[in-house]
Amino acid sequence: MTAQNIDDVVDRLAGIVQEAGRAGDRAGYFAALYRQVTVEIRTAIHSGLFEDGARMDRFDTLFGNRYFDAYDAWRRNRGGPRCWRETFGLLADADTIIVQHLLLGVNAHVNLDLAIAAARTSPGSAIRTLQHDFQLINDILARVILAVQDSLDALSPFMSLLDRAGGRTDEQILDFSVRQSREEAWHNALLLAGQNDTERAATIERLDIRAAVLARLITRPGGLLRPALEVIRHTENDDVPAVITHLDNAMRQTTTRHNPAD
Repeated sequence: MTAQNIDDVVDRLAGIVQEAGRAGDRAGYFAALYRQVTVEIRTAIHSGLFEDGARMDRFDTLFGNRYFDAYDAWRRNRGGPRCWRETFGLLADADTIIVQHLLLGVNAHVNLDLAIAAARTSPGSAIRTLQHDFQLINDILARVILAVQDSLDALSPFMSLLDRAGGRTDEQILDFSVRQSREEAWHNALLLAGQNDTERAATIERLDIRAAVLARLITRPGGLLRPALEVIRHTENDDVPAVITHLDNAMRQTTTRHNPAD
């Protein structure tokens, strides 16, 4: 079912999380992260944070439907964009650690879908008017990523140790930067917004191929990360429903820690 507004996006994501939890399906990992980001964006819209809340509702709905279309295509016949096929194709792989599943989803959704949704929301010269609100989402993402990082500490303790030892920021895991990817997505949105149908199709094809290559790098990193991933794999929580529940409550857990009951 196609989402008509941001409420539909939140509800559909919640349904995927619940279904994945019952089935022990790792698709629930990214869906749990994505649901929390969307809830925070909806709250920001209702709070009047954005310059144009109605436009952000449309933007988030278009963005969400890109994910749902890819998810449904994979479930139906293993179809969909290349980068999403790479992502969903590893859901049954127990050797892929939690953070890799999260990054695979973020990679496909940000490096392919985000620019497309932005350009469709504000085509042509109107794309420039979206920039302020587009960039405000970075602050929302930072809060959710901090909360998810805390969840990863509990679920995958050696990941936390490696993060600190490697000097990574809270926005970088396995050297993958969400903020940098969003900056690239904005430049691609500017490009797509000014293109004709033929040019746009070629650009989307290029973005899909690039994101598929990045997916393979996330899955099979080189150098010292390989033995590090082996350590993480054997020490992190492998109870899929429990991991989904923990990730899906990341924001609530963070709020509870910072605002304990008297």
